[in-house]
Amino acid sequence: AGAVVTAPVAASDIMDVLRKNTCLACHAVDVKVVGPAFKDVSHKYQKLPDVVGYLAGKIRSGGQGLWGAVAMPPQPLSDADARRIAQWLAQGATP
Repeated sequence: AGAVVTAPVAASDIMDVLRKNTCLACHAVDVKVVGPAFKDVSHKYQKLPDVVGYLAGKIRSGGQGLWGAVAMPPQPLSDADARRIAQWLAQGATP
């Protein structure tokens, strides 16, 4: 499958999505909280061929071991919200 081109996500819009889905309880843009900083996630994965698809999947399924001992539980957010967050991360996670 080819890469899906997604429209850029505005930082002002993404903060509402992050708040609505309680992402900010464990993550911040520039510093590690419980989970890694969004900027760190962006930097680590930006060169993946399907970064948006990969990150959207990881957001929804959760994971453990890539960023330390604390697991990220599966997140019950919509596919659209997961893809918007992943697109913002792929764009560099600029606040």
